[in-house]
Amino acid sequence: MAQKSRLRKNRYGTVINVKSSIQELDLGDSLVQASEAITQRFRVALHHETEIHLTAVVRHLRSVFPTIDFADPFERSTMKPDGGILSIQLRGNDKTFLPILITEVKNQGTNDLRLKEGKKKQAMGNAIERLGKNIIGFRTTLLDQGIFPFVCFGYGYDFQEGSSILDRVRTIAMFGQLNRINVINQGDHGEFNRGSFFFREEPWSKDEMRDIMIDVCTRSIHYYASKYGEDSFQLVDA
Repeated sequence: MAQKSRLRKNRYGTVINVKSSIQELDLGDSLVQASEAITQRFRVALHHETEIHLTAVVRHLRSVFPTIDFADPFERSTMKPDGGILSIQLRGNDKTFLPILITEVKNQGTNDLRLKEGKKKQAMGNAIERLGKNIIGFRTTLLDQGIFPFVCFGYGYDFQEGSSILDRVRTIAMFGQLNRINVINQGDHGEFNRGSFFFREEPWSKDEMRDIMIDVCTRSIHYYASKYGEDSFQLVDA
């Protein structure tokens, strides 16, 4: 059955569109609160998209890396992070959006329930493998920037302390520490665009997700302000 979407609007007019599963609705509530806090603090106009077409990504990459060959994706192929893509806009440029937050939420693992029911364990699921595709896509999209404002909140039995699945997450995180915010690329030449991966067995609360999102957005805006100038962004009406 296809999932429905729900629209939310923060007090400054930013429309947030998320899917209707419980975990994504919680993420959406946190995202609205974070967007309100960021708009109030920086007065920047925010833009939210649920997806990005791969054709748009390739067009961008070709403009930035003209000597590199890129394959042409199908016209309808997209990347759809659970919480969408929150961006700011350069002043006087209605086509350039700078991502400040890309969010996912993943729940994986039912073996605790199966054991209680006397059933055998199942092989650990594929939520992390599916996540990897989006990570590669968005990392590539932002190769011309010095940040990677990606956050994933993962919870469930498969992510309990000591689980080997956590090493799959660490691998996706370029062997970075979990449960730590990483926005600015690391390394002498910014080789490590890791992102932020928050994983544990217990669900993440709305307040926890909101505070992490605010932190990521704040670091992203400071980065873009340093690169483009503090007066370079479209602002909300006073």
